[in-house]
Amino acid sequence: MTCCEGWTSCNGICLLILLLLGVILNAIPLGIDLVEESQDFPNPISCYEWWFPGIIGAGLMAFPATTMSLSARKRACCNNRVGMFLSSLFNVLTIIGAVYCMVVSLLALLEGPLICSSPVNSTVTCDFSLRNLTDFDREPAYLLWFLNGSCVLPTGSPDPTNTMGRISSFDFDEEQQKTIHLSVFLGLLVVGILELLFGLSQIIIGFLGCLCGVSKRRGQIV
Repeated sequence: MTCCEGWTSCNGICLLILLLLGVILNAIPLGIDLVEESQDFPNPISCYEWWFPGIIGAGLMAFPATTMSLSARKRACCNNRVGMFLSSLFNVLTIIGAVYCMVVSLLALLEGPLICSSPVNSTVTCDFSLRNLTDFDREPAYLLWFLNGSCVLPTGSPDPTNTMGRISSFDFDEEQQKTIHLSVFLGLLVVGILELLFGLSQIIIGFLGCLCGVSKRRGQIV
């Protein structure tokens, strides 16, 4: 096995781990939404979990490149110049999915959980538009929703627009949702960054393997 094949195999293993981690992280808030109440999606943690950044971006879009890269371990379809070229080509999808995962996760971290960004904790207030993915100016680049004691208005608050008001008592459900939101989307952001790096490295090593060649199959060695 050449250096190109070995690095491709290593990339495949790393992408597989990141793929599974992205799907699991995205499934955590979705699972909580489904089992928390008997109604359908009554209390979502965030709008952005329904953009499926981990399942689609870090998961499905990384699957073709992961499969192609893992095949280098057994000297299968990656054990030729065409296979190495395809491993590079499929990683373009991986990079697109990683960028999508990163953008959605970053927007989710800036906006905070739905309980902090909307008086109605429901997907009815969610804006599922492409324009929403490019709007980074709506929220300041701080984690005020996590750092403040509470982002839920106290009863009888005179200012209904102040969604970042502090109250003395800290609601456990709110704390739990904020912690889950931060953990999930921070994890997905890291997954997206790592998939982007591995995808870029595989594009480079794949082209090198395509130009320099790979090792022969054992059956071809006399």
